Amino acid sequence: MYKIGLTGGIGSGKSCVASFFQGWGAAVIDTDVIAHELTAPAGAAIAPLVAAFGPDVVTPEGALDRSVVRDLVFHDPAARHKLESILHPMIGRVTQERTEQATGCYLVYVVPLLVESGRWRGKVDRICVVDCDPATQVARVRARSGLTPEAIARIMSAQVSREARLEVADDIVLNGAGTTLAVLAARARAVHETWCMAARQKKAVGTNHSTG
Repeated sequence: MYKIGLTGGIGSGKSCVASFFQGWGAAVIDTDVIAHELTAPAGAAIAPLVAAFGPDVVTPEGALDRSVVRDLVFHDPAARHKLESILHPMIGRVTQERTEQATGCYLVYVVPLLVESGRWRGKVDRICVVDCDPATQVARVRARSGLTPEAIARIMSAQVSREARLEVADDIVLNGAGTTLAVLAARARAVHETWCMAARQKKAVGTNHSTG
């Protein structure tokens, strides 16, 4: 399948844009959704996380307490590495399973830390960045989550800069302050049409090679 890596900073609107693509016939695999599934009550990652960090990282309901873990890894790089060493391989396995089952006009991987990981360039045909300015990111995250500006700043500090994301982008969907849903959909639709054409060409080339 023709594969897209979709990324953007926190509050940029990645999930909204991905939902457009899915509605237009693309397969979407969201690594953040997978991470939430793994760390939900009875999720596959809960037992190893408790073994690594103790019971305080789990809520009374049995899910990962993200605020506790966020504070923990911010102050302790070794804890961040340990967390990633547990979660990333599990997310990778589920992502691969869903890739093998995916059907659609093309496949979108939604990866918040796509640029930071350094592992995706060779796995996808295009990298698309949903872009907005940092002030808009903060305003959106505050409105939806109630996090303090300091907490949001800590999250953003763990992500690459806006400039670094744009540098690796093959395609950009702008979603800055004041962008309406209709305008965002139109911008997303434009890249969708381009990808559909490229996906058809890739499939045709593959078919020709297999029959040639």
